[in-house]
Amino acid sequence: MPRSTASGWIKRDKKTVVSLKSHDHDIEKLECEVVRLRSQVAKLRAIVRLLFVVLKLSGFTWERFGVPNGAKKLQFLNSLGEAATVVPLRAILAFLRLSHSRYHAWNQSETCSLNDRNSCPRTTPSRLTTGEIDTIRELVFAKEYRHLNTVALARHAQRLGKVFASPTSWYRMVRIHDWTRPRNRIYPPKPKVGIRAAKPNEIWHIDTSIVRLLDGRRAYLHAIIDNFSRRILAWCVGGTFDPAVTATLLQQAAKGLLTDSVPQVYMDSGVENTNSAVTALVESGTLKRILAQVDVVFSNSMIEAWWRMLKHQWLYLNELDSVETVQKLLAFYVDQHNSHVPHSAFKGWQTPDEMYFSKGAELPEQLKLARIVARQARRESNLAQRCNACTPETQIVPIDPMRTDTT
Repeated sequence: MPRSTASGWIKRDKKTVVSLKSHDHDIEKLECEVVRLRSQVAKLRAIVRLLFVVLKLSGFTWERFGVPNGAKKLQFLNSLGEAATVVPLRAILAFLRLSHSRYHAWNQSETCSLNDRNSCPRTTPSRLTTGEIDTIRELVFAKEYRHLNTVALARHAQRLGKVFASPTSWYRMVRIHDWTRPRNRIYPPKPKVGIRAAKPNEIWHIDTSIVRLLDGRRAYLHAIIDNFSRRILAWCVGGTFDPAVTATLLQQAAKGLLTDSVPQVYMDSGVENTNSAVTALVESGTLKRILAQVDVVFSNSMIEAWWRMLKHQWLYLNELDSVETVQKLLAFYVDQHNSHVPHSAFKGWQTPDEMYFSKGAELPEQLKLARIVARQARRESNLAQRCNACTPETQIVPIDPMRTDTT
């Protein structure tokens, strides 16, 4: 150390130190305050972390979310400004996933608090005004224009000189504000439940459907379904339309009658159902012909619903290149439908063959008991699982599903 520095320190006068005499109870109060503040900081830190994780997992983004209310937007900007005095603005915007451009569009030199504006209209002066938006709303909800679609309504508004905006702007306003136009459709009452048979071979349905092949040709499908059991009694596929097929199928189905009852056959008024061959069967007493929506108000919807399932769930999933291919596919589907697939009309348990031949009556009860056993095995398997968080002392008593008491 230089001598000049040492001599200067010796010759310099000592500074007077002013201190505050603290008592013991003041120190204890400060220590308690520090502990309390640390606890609050730890709680706030945990809450912020939890909110950050929830915000991240929710996938929230401001790209598809707007603040149309001006007062709420102003309140949000004020809160964000207060937070920016403590936390950097860049960090806040990153946490909220709010772009800088959108924030600065909201936070102009004079903060815009207008309704229905996600940014100041002065930055985009070509947008629709509040008066034009109100006029669009009135026209959208007007009952005298409910027969016009949105495009026609937008053009009609221009002809009236009320709003000069494109149909795209109209669609955007309707979507943003969730405007539902008056579209209450009034239909005539329809029967919710169609005709239902009480036993097999009481009511049949017959119909013809067409499937177009890959080369442009057509395949004609004919089938008969039993109303009670939903079983396909007879079917065939042809490359040409032959009206005599209906009589052949009816004779084939009649050979399998379990009783001497005369089934009522619902069919449409096509030429394949009203020819002389079918009329001869009706006159012989083999069956009774009922024309759908002619003799009765009901339609032939049961067989038509089966055609829809056949086409969309099976035929259209394969390459229909020939009539022979369609015949093989139909044979497979009919066998699966009759013998293997449980039908929803029977609570999903029994197949059409089981209902037609009066079998499988005990199946629902057997499946009910099997479900109880499987549920108990599932509980025991889940309760047997252990992890590091499980303590050996923690035991859960399994609940017997057969018990009826709740104590």
